[in-house]
Amino acid sequence: MTTYHFIGIKGTGMSALAQILDDSGETVQGSDVDKRFFTQEALEQKDILILPFSKDNIKAEYTIIAGNAFPDDHIEIEEAKRLGCTFYRYHDFLGEWLKQFTSIAVTGAHGKTSTTGLLSHTLSETFPISFLIGDGTGKGHVDSEYFVFEACEYRRHFLSYQPDYAIMTNIDFDHPDYFTSIDDVFHAFQSMADQVKKGIIACGDDEQLQQIQAKVPVVYYGFADTNDFQAQNVRESEEGTTFDVFVRNTYYDTFTIPMFGNHTVLNALAVIAICHYENVKAKDIKHISTFSGVKRRFSEKKVGSQILIDDYAHHPKEINATIESARKKYPGKQVIAIFQPHTFTRTKTFLQEFADSLNGADYVYLCDIFGSAREEAGKLTIHDLQKLVDNSEILELEHTEGLGEYTDSVLIFMGAGDIQKFQKAYEDTRSNNTIQ
Repeated sequence: MTTYHFIGIKGTGMSALAQILDDSGETVQGSDVDKRFFTQEALEQKDILILPFSKDNIKAEYTIIAGNAFPDDHIEIEEAKRLGCTFYRYHDFLGEWLKQFTSIAVTGAHGKTSTTGLLSHTLSETFPISFLIGDGTGKGHVDSEYFVFEACEYRRHFLSYQPDYAIMTNIDFDHPDYFTSIDDVFHAFQSMADQVKKGIIACGDDEQLQQIQAKVPVVYYGFADTNDFQAQNVRESEEGTTFDVFVRNTYYDTFTIPMFGNHTVLNALAVIAICHYENVKAKDIKHISTFSGVKRRFSEKKVGSQILIDDYAHHPKEINATIESARKKYPGKQVIAIFQPHTFTRTKTFLQEFADSLNGADYVYLCDIFGSAREEAGKLTIHDLQKLVDNSEILELEHTEGLGEYTDSVLIFMGAGDIQKFQKAYEDTRSNNTIQ
């Protein structure tokens, strides 16, 4: 039996995959930088060994799985190739592993993590399943019937997969450091659609997805009455959102989800559609009502009279959706956005769109741009965005105490970088000063 060594095991996908292999009875270890990430708690709970990077970690008999963020000249990758180890990139290994199961890929520019989590939760209440969620959560089961996984479009990595089913939530222009246009993104999704073996569940309210051509059946969901699965009579309460589902214009059932916002209804419709297609009974699909969410997607904490929300939103449409959810869940409360842009290329490409979406909040605090490993600097600064955002100011990590003035308000910390450090700094300030 081989040992699986993960290079970059703290990455969200890598951490989840390591957990799946461990649950499946495999021997797993990995290496990463000496910095704490939220993904490593689950690894530690499973006693999965995490080492600092070193070529000494690599043995000839190991199977190596390398994260996509690490170049071929990384010390461990070079050593693995020198020793002739069996070597995979993350997406290539996942593409092989999922062939054992009825696989369901969840992809889209926005909403894929939340939808993957919701589908995994719903199916796991009825079936033994394996799943890989982009928030670093993974679970394996030796008797799995289904394998639910998040499939990322970045650099066309999802073309390593040939799933039985694909849920496509939307097509939008993002990752401008790789994709050149919306047409480029569309062609990537079309290529993905060509590889699906049994069926596609697609949001019919998305204009781009309406153009997808497929050799397999395409089932559409959405609010428009042209969809195969349609949500009607959406209403909100303290418990969440309730809506009626019509299947090809015939009433099917009524469902409740503990989330708010139209995008959450669409995510739930996608789950209902694939479950219905796989002949899961409505009473079992209703387990969606007990979903507790995924990490860093509208993760809430009550601190004094404030609601603090941690969210991964890093695209203008995601910011709009997150602010909409906060307003629907907490009507009457002020919404304060604390936003850290992620990558200089994305910030530059969507500068005005970011401003427009952030203007949906009552007040905005902007943090310095978080550069990715691919681009650590740029001529653009956070001040360029701040000029376009009404009622805004720059937030310094050392001076978060001003957030305390927003009593009985919702504070949303948004970003794909390390925005959590600003929330932690603020919480530490509250603890030290006993702000109410």
